Amino acid sequence: MRKTAALTLASRALVVAALAAGGPAWAQSTPGAAAPLRLPSLGEASSEALPVATERRYGEQIMLQLRRDPAWLDDPVLLDYVQSLWQPLLAAARRRGDIEPDVDNAFAWDIFLLRERTLNAFALPGGRVGVHLGLIAATASSDELASVLAHELAHLSQRHIARGIASASRQSGVATVAMVLGALLAARAGSPDLAQAAIAGGQASLIQGQLNFSRDMEREADRIGHGVHVEAGFDAAGSVAMFDRLDQSARLNDAGSLPYLRTHPLTTERLAEARTRLPAQGTPGPLSTPEHTLMQARARALAASGADALRRLVEAAAAGSRNDAGGLYAGALAASKLGDHGRAQTLAQALASTVGTPSSDSTTASQGPARCSLPVTLLRAELALARGDASVAQGLLETCAPAPPTRAALLLRAQADAVSLTQAREGKREATAQALALRGSVQDLQTWLASHPQDAAAWGVLARGADALGLTLRALRAQAEERAALGDLDAAIDRLRGAQQVARQRGREDFIEASVIDARLRQFEAQRRQRAADMR
Repeated sequence: MRKTAALTLASRALVVAALAAGGPAWAQSTPGAAAPLRLPSLGEASSEALPVATERRYGEQIMLQLRRDPAWLDDPVLLDYVQSLWQPLLAAARRRGDIEPDVDNAFAWDIFLLRERTLNAFALPGGRVGVHLGLIAATASSDELASVLAHELAHLSQRHIARGIASASRQSGVATVAMVLGALLAARAGSPDLAQAAIAGGQASLIQGQLNFSRDMEREADRIGHGVHVEAGFDAAGSVAMFDRLDQSARLNDAGSLPYLRTHPLTTERLAEARTRLPAQGTPGPLSTPEHTLMQARARALAASGADALRRLVEAAAAGSRNDAGGLYAGALAASKLGDHGRAQTLAQALASTVGTPSSDSTTASQGPARCSLPVTLLRAELALARGDASVAQGLLETCAPAPPTRAALLLRAQADAVSLTQAREGKREATAQALALRGSVQDLQTWLASHPQDAAAWGVLARGADALGLTLRALRAQAEERAALGDLDAAIDRLRGAQQVARQRGREDFIEASVIDARLRQFEAQRRQRAADMR
C-alpha cells in the first residue's frame, strides 16, 4: 500500500507511539505488528490512566493531523451511507447500556473516510472511527459493513485505549522489576550473559503481556460488537460473512504461523467464534441491497489511483452488462473524473434505466419522486455540476428531494444554486429567481451548521453561496469557520481580522454579523493559546 503523510500510517499502528494503544482492528496482524489494545468494560483503571476529557483531547489532536493527510476524504454521499449504518448501531449500544453517560457526553461518536484500498477500519481516542474505502468496496452487504462498525464501536464504548494504557503501565512496572532483580542476581553471580538474559527476559515478558492483552480485547470487541449488531437490526450472519472474507484475504499473504505473537486472534479462530453466535436454526446469510451495491461502486471509483485505473473502470462499464448497476455507477463517476463528460452522462443514463429512474437529464419535478433512486439522482446531479449544467442538477434534485434533506443533497443543491446564479449573471440574464433559490439554500446550510458546527465542507459551500449573494461578512466568517474546522486556526484568525476591517469600513451596516465575528475571533485566539499550551 502506498504510504501517506501524517497519521494515515498511524491508522496501521494506531496511537501506539502516542497512547500505547493500537493499530487497525480488522487487518490481520503480522508477527510483531502494532495493533489497538482493547479491553472490556469501564473501570477505575481506565479513568485514572486516561480521563475521558483527556482522551477526547488526544483524539482531537490526532484528527488535526489526519485532516491534513492526502488520504483524508470528505465524500458526502458515502458518509451519508456509512452514517445510516452507524447511527442505528450507536442507538443500540446506548439501549444496551454499553456506553457510560460521561463517555457518551464527552466522545464525538463520528465517522470519517480515508482514501485507502486496504480492507480496514480503526478506532481513535475520543470516539471516532476511520473507515478505508477498500473496506466499503470489499463488503458484499450492509450487514457485513455494519458488523465492522459495531466491532469498532465496542472498542470505543469499552474505552479499550484507556484500559490499554493502564495495562501497559502495570506490565511495564512488573517487567522493570523483573529486569532489575535479574540484573542484580547476575551481578552477584558475576555473569554478564546472565544479566543480558534477565533484561531480554523482562522485555519479552512485557511484549508478550501486551500481545495477550490485545488479543483479549479483540475477542471482547467481537462479542460486544455482535450484540450491538443484532440489537440494531442487522443480520447476524453479516459478521460471519465478514470474517470469511477476511480469512480468504489473509490466505493470500499469511501462512498463519506464530499465532502467539499476534495482537489479533487468528481470523479462523474469530470466524469459528462468530459462527457459534448464529441462531441455532442458522440464517441464509445477508443479501446485498441496491444502495450498498452503488456505494461499493462509488468506493471503488474514489479509491482508484491514477488515470489508468479510472479508464479501466470506464472500459469495464462500457463493455459490461447494462444490468450491472455497480459497474455503470463506477464507470460514470470515473469518466467524469477523467473529464469525459459525454461518456459519463451516457453511462449515468444507462444506470438510471437499469434501476428504474427516469433516464433523461431533462428530468422535471412533474415526473415526481415515485421513481426516484436517491443515490442515482445524486450521482447524476454531481455529474451535471461537473460539466457545468447547473440547471440540470437543480431539476434532478427537485425530483428526488429527501425530507429532511441529507447532507449530500443539501451541499449539492447549494452548489447548484450558486453556479446557476453565477451563470445567469455572466449571461446577463434575469437572476431574481436564482438569487432567491440560493438564499433558501444558504438558509438551509445555516440551519444545518447550527447543529453540525464542525462540518468544514458545509462552511465552504456556505462561504461560496454567501459570496455569490454579495454577503461579504458572512462569506468571510464562513471561510474562517471552514479553516477552523480543518484545524487551521491561524488562517481562521486572519480571515476574521480581515472581516473586522471590512466591518469597520461599513460602519454599523451589519452590526449583528460584525458582533459574531468579534466573538468568534476571541474564541479562536483562546483556542490557539490553549492548543499551544497543550503541545508544550
